[in-house]
Amino acid sequence: MSYPGFEDAIRRVVTGDDADGKSIVIIDGGPGAAMAEAGLGGLLDIWADTHGPLDPKDHTPADLEPVNLHPPKGGVKVRWFVIEPTPPGVPKEILDKATREAFGRFHAADAIIDQSRASGMHETHSIDVICLIKGEASLILEDDERRLKPGNIVIQRATNHAWIAHGGPALFLAVLIDREVVRR
Repeated sequence: MSYPGFEDAIRRVVTGDDADGKSIVIIDGGPGAAMAEAGLGGLLDIWADTHGPLDPKDHTPADLEPVNLHPPKGGVKVRWFVIEPTPPGVPKEILDKATREAFGRFHAADAIIDQSRASGMHETHSIDVICLIKGEASLILEDDERRLKPGNIVIQRATNHAWIAHGGPALFLAVLIDREVVRR
């Protein structure tokens, strides 16, 4: 998967300990092996971990395949994601269908709740800390919309939402934390 103009932003540096307990870099490079394309963007997983003890000497790659929209149960996932602008002239029913198919590939078909406001509307059961790195985009909610610029951060709390890119692709960095959701 190639994202022209984002190569300088898509780099991960992961630390650990060597056999003597000294801190070292264990990974320095591009996205992990877990990548998936959607019709209008893609997910590039950086790291995933589950709840439990952290062993800095364990250098087992945390690249999860296949890509799953959700973080591991009780865990955390770090990823880049890219949203492409909506192609002009494509009927909404075609976009809705393509989005449902893409979410199926991300093991998240059940995340699509209501696409009436935007094709990409979905609900995750996690707290997501999302920072727009490059480009311009909007966060779409059921009754609201917010325009974002690079450096803006969204704390997405298990609500139905979508992302729309403006003028070109938008690159985000997200930390997804699994949480039980209570609806009242």
